[in-house]
Amino acid sequence: MTAIVTTEHEAAASARQRTAVLFVVLASYFMIVLDISIVITGLPDIKESLGFSATGLSWVQNAYTLFFGGLLMLGARLGDLIGRRRVFLAGLTLFTLASLLIGLAQVPEWMLAGRALQGVGAALLAPSTLALLSTHFPEGAERQRALAYYAATAGVGASLGLVLGGVFADLVTWRLGFFMNVPLGIALLIAAGRCLSETEQRSGTFDLAGAIISILGMGALVYGIVRSANTGWTDPLTLKTVASGALLLVVFILNERFVSQPILPLRLFADRERSGAYIARMLFLGAMVSFFFFTTQFMQGVLGFSPLEAGIGFLPMTIPTFAASVAVPWLTRRLGNSMVLAGALASSTLGMLWLSSANADASFILHVAGPMLLIGLGNGAALGPLTVSGVARVASEDAGAASGLVNVSHQLGGTLGLSALVVVFASSGSTILGVRESLADQISAALTGSTVMLAAAFLVTLMMVIRPHRRGPDQS
Repeated sequence: MTAIVTTEHEAAASARQRTAVLFVVLASYFMIVLDISIVITGLPDIKESLGFSATGLSWVQNAYTLFFGGLLMLGARLGDLIGRRRVFLAGLTLFTLASLLIGLAQVPEWMLAGRALQGVGAALLAPSTLALLSTHFPEGAERQRALAYYAATAGVGASLGLVLGGVFADLVTWRLGFFMNVPLGIALLIAAGRCLSETEQRSGTFDLAGAIISILGMGALVYGIVRSANTGWTDPLTLKTVASGALLLVVFILNERFVSQPILPLRLFADRERSGAYIARMLFLGAMVSFFFFTTQFMQGVLGFSPLEAGIGFLPMTIPTFAASVAVPWLTRRLGNSMVLAGALASSTLGMLWLSSANADASFILHVAGPMLLIGLGNGAALGPLTVSGVARVASEDAGAASGLVNVSHQLGGTLGLSALVVVFASSGSTILGVRESLADQISAALTGSTVMLAAAFLVTLMMVIRPHRRGPDQS
């Protein structure tokens, strides 16, 4: 009898610890995602208060993206080697400190340095969050539920960031969006120190060459893509940077093939479902980041919304995103992970196609809010299954690398997609139409590109993610 009671107490304690771990991980990831989008609706106020130029202002977002994307794989591998809890705490500390520095910024250079440091913290923190879920939750329904909440955090955080950015910029100050990370970050550091268990530290040499090459290659590629949004693809420095980044990444892949302990084990790509999930995630994020960027401009530049009104204008997407995210565990149990993903991408594609038809005479309810309902449902239901497929059947020693690859495809997909569609946007202007009409046509062209990306993600899912389940879980 005593043994049974003891076992029950141990099970209850273990369940409480997993709940605490889930809270800490989701709250930390929420901060990362929120700070990607919260600046968008506040950019005009940031420009005015700190004296940014029109070109320099884009680096408020780009500095974060550059360091986040460039250092992700290094952050993931560090967690595998020295312990994910240790790397998680280091990343959270850096992110919290950087948020304080950004909130106190008085000049553009100060702001950009803070955003760069925040990106470094996020690169350490993001892959550790997903890897910690994989190590604390056993494979099966329990892990799928945790990963669904993790993915829901990404969708809701991105949407809520746009709303909060507009509210803070209009009613208080844009700085509040960064200051609120400080008490939250401190509280999470205390909680994480108590509930997170350290993962096994792996012996062996660190792939220093691979780390350096990947940082330089990823950094050059991200910098070139980001720069192309401002200078176009004909700019010599942009072309040289992208080419150098691509070449370095080829060298990196060759290095990973022969080194004994690679940062990115190439065996992760041997599974067809995982590879399809990485590709589909890049396409999906390219479309969704562009949706946020251009729809914000449409509401403010074409419909005449204020930043606050534009932020609130995203609620028709935010609410369905949350509802779909909560329903994902129930849906996946009944329909299967890949079928939920296919349905989510179909919904997003139809919504984006509808939104891309909006012109200068569009009404918010019919041409923006209506499509947002479908896009929100797809956004909330897609990220969970994409995450589950991205880490499916991964060995414990590769958990950090796999989670890093999920985050890399997430970050670079958004950057690459937005940069490509900004070029589409810029090339679609007309000197015949008025400013408002021309802006509407440019945004319509860009959102048509988003529709194409979502349709491509849907096809990749049908060809690579769904088919393996029909043939057996390990056959690719």
